[in-house]
Amino acid sequence: MGQKPLVARTQRWVWGLAAVAALCCLATVLVFAPGFLSPDSLDQLRQAQGKAPLTDWHPPVLSLVWRALIALTGSVTSMLVLQSAVLWGALWVLARCVWELTRSRGGSLAVLGVGLAPFVLNFAGVVWKDVHAAFALLAACAVAFTGLLLRDSAPRPALRWGLLWLGVLFLAYAILVRKNAVVAAVPVFVMLVLALWGRPGRRTWVTCTAALLAALAVPAAAISLFAAPLQTKQGAQIMLDDLVHVLSVEELRSADVPPALRDRLVDSARECERTGALSDAYWACYQRPADGLRGDSGAITSLWLREMGGHVPGYLQYRLLLFTTLLFETDYAYKAGITRNDLGIEVAHPRLEDALGTYVKGMIEDLPWLFRGWFWLTVALVLAVRPGRGLFALPVRALGISSAAYILGYLPIMPATDFRYVYWPALACTLGLLLLWLGRGRTAPPPAAPGATAGRTLPVHQPADAGGQ
Repeated sequence: MGQKPLVARTQRWVWGLAAVAALCCLATVLVFAPGFLSPDSLDQLRQAQGKAPLTDWHPPVLSLVWRALIALTGSVTSMLVLQSAVLWGALWVLARCVWELTRSRGGSLAVLGVGLAPFVLNFAGVVWKDVHAAFALLAACAVAFTGLLLRDSAPRPALRWGLLWLGVLFLAYAILVRKNAVVAAVPVFVMLVLALWGRPGRRTWVTCTAALLAALAVPAAAISLFAAPLQTKQGAQIMLDDLVHVLSVEELRSADVPPALRDRLVDSARECERTGALSDAYWACYQRPADGLRGDSGAITSLWLREMGGHVPGYLQYRLLLFTTLLFETDYAYKAGITRNDLGIEVAHPRLEDALGTYVKGMIEDLPWLFRGWFWLTVALVLAVRPGRGLFALPVRALGISSAAYILGYLPIMPATDFRYVYWPALACTLGLLLLWLGRGRTAPPPAAPGATAGRTLPVHQPADAGGQ
């Protein structure tokens, strides 16, 4: 009987964490309402509202989800509510798991505090594919932690597979909304499987991998078949950057491409040189025809394939220069409000927006290294190589590898040097550092309080998956 007050206090703390997360979610919605929107966001909103044709320049899955939310609620703010709920819901699940495994009130609160960090809160309400990918990956991590918490209580197979499917759905969405997020999703997927099965057999790995591939292939095929987004050939944008920054004007002038494209390439190279535009030539320097890149993409691709092989040193130098700029001169660390638009959408609470801008921009000025790619790449590599031997060594290493792979993966494909390309690593590494600190010296969780629900502690021994399931 003496243990009942202890159990009650434990449950009250869990609900207290839920209340804090709910208040933070509400505050996020109020500050960012109806959602901060850049030109990219507005383009996707027009597609979601049916005011522009659906295209694959931006991930159509985001526009389709937004369309469904608007149809359900009648409000464009619904997307902001959804992504805020995913962020704070995932952080609450992680905080609860940390509390159950460590009984650290401060540690569980610190997990919720990750969402208030200036380099996380800056984009928390911006409707961007980068933000959606980051929050989906975080949600998959929360599912993995739930599996880690329940694994050795021998949960029913239905529960275990249900958690796996929930996790792979989040991972699949992250990849569908940001294709290069696949390199970040793989380490999280491995963590998810290991968290659920401990030492899974070969058959389990094959089945889990098939589940992830199915979660990717089915919606991708459905979108292509039923939504039929207009093909924009966006991949040629990266090749265009390489051509106008690696080849000389004389080489472009003699390029074996249609005359109209040749003229555009020459003019683009000159304009980029004049303005000092290091990247994003399609938007900064290119005289875009009415059909965008659709008409030029084949010739651009053929020219890139012919020329880059003979300009390997120049290509490597250009890509390394662009990558080091991302690392050391990371740009666009804050998206203020809503870009002027013809949809009549404005920030709902300008003074709250000003308060957020003061907070974030003040931190950018005072602690600029928190908004630099080099810092988060360094942290990611440290977490990947030295995750410690504590309770959270597995997720710490997975978060480190995921973050490092995501940043390094931009080396050949980076279109600009924006901080949003480092957003997931900043979020993941902050969580990884916190888990590294909380798990130090803890090789096993404290014993469960008598009367507590079974399965809320992780014993020292982690049985193998004898049946391969």
